[in-house]
Amino acid sequence: MKTIRTKNNNLEIPAIGLGCMRMAELKDKIKIRTLIEKACELGINFFDHADIYGAGESERMFGDCLDPRTRETIIIQTKCGIRPGICYDFSRDYILSSVEGSLKRLKTDYIDILMLHRPDTLMEPEEIAEAFEILEKSGKVKYFGVSNMNPGQIALLEQAAPGKILFDQIQFSLAHCKIIDSGINFNTNNNEGINCDGGLLEYARWNKITLQAWSPFQYGMFEGTFIGSEKYPELNLLLEEYAKKYKVTSNAVAVAWIMRHPANIQTIVGSTNVERIKDISKAAQFKLSREEWYALYLAAGKPLP
Repeated sequence: MKTIRTKNNNLEIPAIGLGCMRMAELKDKIKIRTLIEKACELGINFFDHADIYGAGESERMFGDCLDPRTRETIIIQTKCGIRPGICYDFSRDYILSSVEGSLKRLKTDYIDILMLHRPDTLMEPEEIAEAFEILEKSGKVKYFGVSNMNPGQIALLEQAAPGKILFDQIQFSLAHCKIIDSGINFNTNNNEGINCDGGLLEYARWNKITLQAWSPFQYGMFEGTFIGSEKYPELNLLLEEYAKKYKVTSNAVAVAWIMRHPANIQTIVGSTNVERIKDISKAAQFKLSREEWYALYLAAGKPLP
């Protein structure tokens, strides 16, 4: 499996991570253990959680099924900051209590990466920095990141907690890639040229922040996948063509498209199907050419001005 080094060079992560949002839906410990073991065998030893996934049940099921003897060989990432049905909360006390809850459910002494989930416009950077310092000094969290934040929000946090933000997890796929569209269509009078992200792609590359792509096969906010969709006939024909060329599946080609970008974006795959994960992992075995990358971009309905 291809790996990515974080900016402090202390953490090496696989280019593909396993999203655990739907893990609670399996409701079968044997299946979950098998999923964890098979993912690790493929080099996917990175597991992405959030305290709200399955109302905490995904973390709990994972903790119940993880062999404690293998804890040091895997990377556990979880998120906090969403109080379901109430608000977003990045207060010091809420962050600390959320981590305690995740540690208990995951049955572990530490979390490798803690992410702040969805921007809290009422956040106080100094409070967050204090929570980070407490968690780091206690050994309960090793590294930190954010999810769905723009450059200004990250810079605001970094002012209080310099160098702490190593990751930003965003929705990103062939059919949902505004962070690329706006740069390519800069100063162009079309919808793709509208900057919705504040130049996140360039900011992340400049500051060596690792972007993580969630929903790598979705074309909207859980509206559906573009793989096999009638809405994307040209894209699917080309995905199938390249899949045959590289002897992989269309899903693997779609992930290889993400991997091809020099920003070194990590892909978070949310499947609980072992065979599908095995197929997707083959994305790390080949590299799309520049011409193939742009051909797929165009086939997804994106303009080149």
